[in-house]
Amino acid sequence: MDGAAPSPFVDVLYHDNHLLALGKPPGLLTQPSGTRSDSLEDRARSYIKEVKGKPGNVFLHAVHRLDRVASGIALFATTGKSLSRMNALMRAGTITRVYHAAVSGDLPAPVGELVHFLRHARLKSVEAAEGEPGARRASLSYRLIGRAGPLSLVEVTLGSGRYHQVRAQLSLAGCPVAGDALYGSPVSYVRGGVALHHRKMEFSHPVTSAPVVIQAGYPPFWPIPG
Repeated sequence: MDGAAPSPFVDVLYHDNHLLALGKPPGLLTQPSGTRSDSLEDRARSYIKEVKGKPGNVFLHAVHRLDRVASGIALFATTGKSLSRMNALMRAGTITRVYHAAVSGDLPAPVGELVHFLRHARLKSVEAAEGEPGARRASLSYRLIGRAGPLSLVEVTLGSGRYHQVRAQLSLAGCPVAGDALYGSPVSYVRGGVALHHRKMEFSHPVTSAPVVIQAGYPPFWPIPG
């Protein structure tokens, strides 16, 4: 990371002239909602103004979405060039995104793949038949990496990027994410959050092509040691 010391309002994971990655706590919006609610993007803009000494507007756009209830890496582009190239990398599927989830229930195997067809339905994703209007294929690979009482720690690598994909697919496999009442979890977690954490991103830098690896530590109340 370059520039000045991190602002007390943000957890800076990576920062250069083109990209800014912040650690998002659960319960905080990634992007402004049009209300007066706080958002990570607003905090990121304040941080950029602070470290760059910019009094006016700054260029800042989210590269991907992170659910309000989830925690972990949120990546922003700070130049138009980096935004367009990161969007192209996302479309090409060359960005590796790894999540950790604390779940209840038992997965089909310690290591495997989940494939479903999902569609939107009242602010959630539900299973759909292939070819059904609005249905989109969702895939992820997973591996079991730990247990603590009734919970299992699962590492998930996305094969696609669908709305609520990890939460919906793990629930469909009989293993809802802890705290995720929307998808049937019987287990409580921190208020306003679920135990889903964007742990790691790997990609080629959009300007220099150098390999970039970004990692985010767990929130302090995470239920299972990694």
